[in-house]
Amino acid sequence: MPPTRRSLIRSTALLSLGLAAGCLGDGGPGGTANSTEPTTDTDATETQEPTEMDDTNETDGDGTGTETDDADGTQPANSPLLAVVDADDAPDVPVEHAVEVTEATTTDEHPPQIRVTVTNTSDSAVQLGDERDVFFRYVADDSDELTFLPPEDDYPADPGCWRLEDPLMVTSDYRTFSLDAGESRSKRVDLYGAAPKKGDSKTCLPLGEYRFETNFSTGVGENQTEQQATWGFSVSLEAQDD
Repeated sequence: MPPTRRSLIRSTALLSLGLAAGCLGDGGPGGTANSTEPTTDTDATETQEPTEMDDTNETDGDGTGTETDDADGTQPANSPLLAVVDADDAPDVPVEHAVEVTEATTTDEHPPQIRVTVTNTSDSAVQLGDERDVFFRYVADDSDELTFLPPEDDYPADPGCWRLEDPLMVTSDYRTFSLDAGESRSKRVDLYGAAPKKGDSKTCLPLGEYRFETNFSTGVGENQTEQQATWGFSVSLEAQDD
């Protein structure tokens, strides 16, 4: 099989993510001017169509959402199956999260993947930040064994294994975006194993149940009154039946 795009650049050791700085309200330089503009992210998975309100915090009956077959890549032996097993209730802020699996299996072409959707449930425009935290980009699980990363970039990881070979360098820039009343926005994230610590043996994606949690801010109204919120969910990686 010819080398994939991921395998050609897997020797890359560091990732530097440059994002436009911004903040909610008028708490920092240029915060108000930047935060009123929509994000310039050109992620092809982004959508402006609202989700059904009663589906916001639910997953499919088997907890895996929409699964795809392995027609777009060779599935490694003993590769785990990803499922969403639990999600928090919506916090007391004017937005709600939903999460679903879009790639349940691991192949040589892609790691497991989920889609995160956030919906403005109020009748006014809402600003949110940091954008990466809202969509679980660069968010690790509680045990630091796994991390979600944007699918549009490439990382130092072996195809089919998808454990990072080196830690990633991520900037601390703060970025906001806005949602109109009733508007939803979705982004996908890929699941990678965290880079092994010194002395640890290298394994691929570990089996078990893992919780991901994020903190984010919302701003509502002309004065952009800021509210803090926390939301999370749990996933499982289980061995597939023979």
